[in-house]
Amino acid sequence: MDATVPSKGQWPVDPQDDVPVSKDTIWVDGCFDFTHHGHAGAMLQARRLGKELVVGIHSDEEILENKGPTVMTLEERVAAVDACRWSTKSIPYAPYVTSLPWISHYGCHYVVHGDDITSDSSGEDCYRYVKAAGRFLVVKRTPGISTTDLVGRMLLCTRSHFIKSLPRMLAGKEGSGSPEERRVTGEEMAQRIRDYATDESGLQPGPCVLSWNVSQSAKGEDGYGEEDKFSTMVHGKAPKPGQRVVYVDGGFDLFSSGHIEFLRQVIKSEVAIARENGWYEEDSIRRRKSSSGEDYGPAFVVAGVHDDEVINHWKGINYPIMNIFERGLCVLQCRYISSIILSAPFTPSASYLRLIPFGLPSAVYHGPTSFMPLTFNPYSAAKELGIYQEIQKHNFQHVNAGEIVERIMKSRALYEERQRIKAEKAKKEGMLV
Repeated sequence: MDATVPSKGQWPVDPQDDVPVSKDTIWVDGCFDFTHHGHAGAMLQARRLGKELVVGIHSDEEILENKGPTVMTLEERVAAVDACRWSTKSIPYAPYVTSLPWISHYGCHYVVHGDDITSDSSGEDCYRYVKAAGRFLVVKRTPGISTTDLVGRMLLCTRSHFIKSLPRMLAGKEGSGSPEERRVTGEEMAQRIRDYATDESGLQPGPCVLSWNVSQSAKGEDGYGEEDKFSTMVHGKAPKPGQRVVYVDGGFDLFSSGHIEFLRQVIKSEVAIARENGWYEEDSIRRRKSSSGEDYGPAFVVAGVHDDEVINHWKGINYPIMNIFERGLCVLQCRYISSIILSAPFTPSASYLRLIPFGLPSAVYHGPTSFMPLTFNPYSAAKELGIYQEIQKHNFQHVNAGEIVERIMKSRALYEERQRIKAEKAKKEGMLV
């Protein structure tokens, strides 16, 4: 039986009245539990099939009934979906079994899902109704990453996912398999980076992707005096006239609401500065539209992402849980960034900051953190340059990789059982194909 249809005024997100159904408005849904780049990849593929993407997010209760306990709360999962550049609107409390009245209410003709089968607690296909109506489209599932994989890394404390050198990996010179297999893997990874470096449509150039290429020691504790070398992996949109270039950095491991809210607060801070300087006055808006053909925001946010070995040096055990490629894609898909620098140094020295291709940043932002104990200040150069800014605590301040791993470990037996049940479901779902 199809899901209960809310009455007017009871829909979780406006509009409360039905909107015209369009083939350009696409629906995807899921749990989006500690959202990874596989989720973003599905949203990117779906977004390319239309002009708007509506994302349904299941409640904690429905996921528990059909799949097992969630790691992240519904609020945290909604924040992650909202931050994806290709998402137009998020719909919390979307039914686990995709409902025709729900997708039609929000104007969606097609539902998009990966080429794997998802079943409910009764073992039936969650997309049976939309399939029967001829309103189901299939996209390729992102290989090599899933919530189940990540939970497994935490429970088993594995380190086999680490990448020593991303440029060598992309060139097919690092990794497992034969030389030909490594070449193919490297090309596929490079293509995925190019795919994620697209704008809101998923079709046009978006963020720039840079790489900082120096020795591991120069990326570590002090980083002073090194010869910085930047290379461009993907040519994207450059800063526009009047935009302030600002820099942030981090591990961004298990990219989640804590990282996202920090980046959103950076944008919020820059908006406040721009407002004081007249950015939003009518004459200023008119000039930007006249010169560029469109209006745009005041900040160009460059995000540096640290290497696996650098993070492991400071955090130990098997951190990072996601490798540099996976973390880079997670940051790259976020709507709050304009460019990423892969393999960025742990300590952004004055020489590094000055040699960033977009120029010396107007600000270097960081948030207070207690997860990584330090014996020195990584941002002393930014402070000496007078460009250091700190984002204050926020509602998701506590949500980081350490917090997520702790949640898993506290309920280890539950998540191990979830892993076992999911494996059994996968066998049955394979029989449904």
